[in-house]
Amino acid sequence: MSLKSKHELLEVTQPHYLQANKLEKQKILDEFIAATAYHRKHAIRLLHQTVQKHSKRKRTAYKVLYRGEVVQALEQIWEIYGQLCSKRLQPFLPEAIQVLERCQEIELTAETKDRLLHISSASIDRCLRSRRMKSPRGLSTTKPGTLLRQAIAIQTVTPWDEERPGFLEIDLVAHCGDSAAGQFLVTLTCTDICTGWTEISGLLHRSQEAVCEAIQVMRCRLPFPLRGLDSDNGTEFINDLLYRYCQQEQLTFTRSRPYKKNDQAHVEQKNWSVVRHTVGHDRWETATELKLLKSIYDDLRLYINFFQPSFKLLGKERLGNKIRKLYDVPKTPYQRVLDRADISTEAKARLTRLYGQLNPAELRRQIDLKTAKLWKISR
Repeated sequence: MSLKSKHELLEVTQPHYLQANKLEKQKILDEFIAATAYHRKHAIRLLHQTVQKHSKRKRTAYKVLYRGEVVQALEQIWEIYGQLCSKRLQPFLPEAIQVLERCQEIELTAETKDRLLHISSASIDRCLRSRRMKSPRGLSTTKPGTLLRQAIAIQTVTPWDEERPGFLEIDLVAHCGDSAAGQFLVTLTCTDICTGWTEISGLLHRSQEAVCEAIQVMRCRLPFPLRGLDSDNGTEFINDLLYRYCQQEQLTFTRSRPYKKNDQAHVEQKNWSVVRHTVGHDRWETATELKLLKSIYDDLRLYINFFQPSFKLLGKERLGNKIRKLYDVPKTPYQRVLDRADISTEAKARLTRLYGQLNPAELRRQIDLKTAKLWKISR
């Protein structure tokens, strides 16, 4: 018997029970217990107490604020800025709208613009619920090597000065599809821990020479000096070539613990949100595909560093048996670089000039167009 049926039976039985004599009460009580399976003492208490009639709760009718043009504009901005999560998109909306209006990519009425500037992250999630999708995961091809493992310290033992830009986590993403056999393209991902600045490079293979050369090219692109590298235990990083290069250039070179991906949480997150989210999990092998992949990354590095805000962990505090994490306001790597006093004025001026020339919507279109060509070639 359902709870609702028990309440209805109680309402019908109680008046007869209260007016009956002792023998009749025993009979009514036995029948009530048999129907409801209540304990006898509990049933007696129920039959003696006042029955509370449950009235139907009236639902409050809320006015729908975000629909029509507001939702369409929100979806357009969300697509242009790479389908950001609501927690990152909501604080960045004023900057995003300003840039897109400067580039004449959107035209908003005063009412629509005001609604978007005051929308909450929860409302963004409700408006975009039907547009979100899930994606598969790729294969890991990291094989821990033994060469120089004793000479290269583990990063958790040798602490970095993470408050200064220039200390980067590096990792490779394999574009091998469903099989790690044979030769395939790889992507070198480098992420600065302080500012979140990310550089990505496409490589024809995962040799020591190709990785070391890509790191030197990446170093020239950074808006700040390179001070340290932290890699996993793969032989493409843990080798004499890269070790001697770091010694010659006086770079701090550390490694993570084997099979502990969370030691490189910053770059692992970029492997998904930047590389996998853009080019997917297909297999790429040829020089033609490499050329197109590099062309995608030329636009993608500008897109993520200038127009993709991210959180930065400020600290943790323990509340009983729970840990509360404190984050700052989401900012792009470009904005974090401008906030740094230890980065040269010339580098900041160069980035500011470049920022004024960029159109996030055009970058997004070029990235999508080239990615579609890359997928078409492989199929």
